[in-house]
This record gives sequence, C-alpha cells and structure tokens, in this order.
Amino acid sequence: MTAQAGEILVLEGEKVTMCTEPLNDYFTFAGITPNFEANCTALWRGYVGTWEIVGERLYLICLSGTLNDGKDADLETVFPGFADRVFAHWYSGEIRIPRGKLLKYVHGGYRSVYEDDLLIRFEKGLVLARHTKHNGTSDEPDDPDNSSGYYLGAMTVFPTHRQAKDPE
Repeated sequence: MTAQAGEILVLEGEKVTMCTEPLNDYFTFAGITPNFEANCTALWRGYVGTWEIVGERLYLICLSGTLNDGKDADLETVFPGFADRVFAHWYSGEIRIPRGKLLKYVHGGYRSVYEDDLLIRFEKGLVLARHTKHNGTSDEPDDPDNSSGYYLGAMTVFPTHRQAKDPE
C-alpha cells in the first residue's frame, strides 16, 4: 500500500499532518459504509478531514472528498445539519503527529519514521494526555530533500468519470 495522505489538525494555530483517521471509528460505530471515491493511491479512504482541538476537545471542522456518484462531499454529507464543526465524541484513541526530519520512508500507510512523534491521547473526544516520543536524529539535518514533518513520497492518480472524455 502507498503511503497515505494524512488528516489535518489545527494545533495551536498551526496546521499539522495526523497519521490517524478518527472518522473511521465513527463509520465503524455508526455502521456506515463510506461512499467516497478513491481517486489516488495516496488517498484510499477518499476524503481528507480537518480537525481542531479547542478547550481540550477534538472537533472535525472540514471534510473534503468526492462521492462515488461524482458529487463533492463536505461535513454535512456525513453529519447533516452540522456545516461548521462536529465534536468527535466517538473518538477514543491516540493521534500521531510526525515531527522533524524523515528517518525512514516506508511506502505504505503511515509507517514512515520521523525524528519525533507527538502523541495525543483522547477519551470520547477529550484530550487525556500529550507526550512526545523521540525516534532518533537525522544524520543529514541540513539536507533540503529531508523536509521537516510528514510528506508523501509518491502516488498514482486515478481518472474519474468527471475527468474522462467522451468518445468521439
């Protein structure tokens, strides 16, 4: 499996990449089968959620994706009547936020290793604890190709019915 595009977390005013997908837990608990179109190998789930921690509570504040029928999806697609934000009361677990230089790229899921991981533990959408796990130090700290934070090494984009041309 290709490395995956992460969810976005607004953390203390900064947008960071999460290597965790809290919305999957909602789909599981609610018995919902998502109807999102996977349009590239780096986004098999078919959507990207943007999250925010406010007052030690986790909120989903934006959802962007395409449904299998070609329609754009947003927050109200999954949570009708909630256009601005949804409290993630269903989520209990740990969110991983890679930081620092890339130590080892793994072309699959979220398994690449970075210098540090910020780990935020939640219980029913509430922050329980935060801690940083140090994974090592890059041998080439000034290498411009070894950027700080999470990134994708490669992906394949699939054509969609909106991109396909009609035969002439």
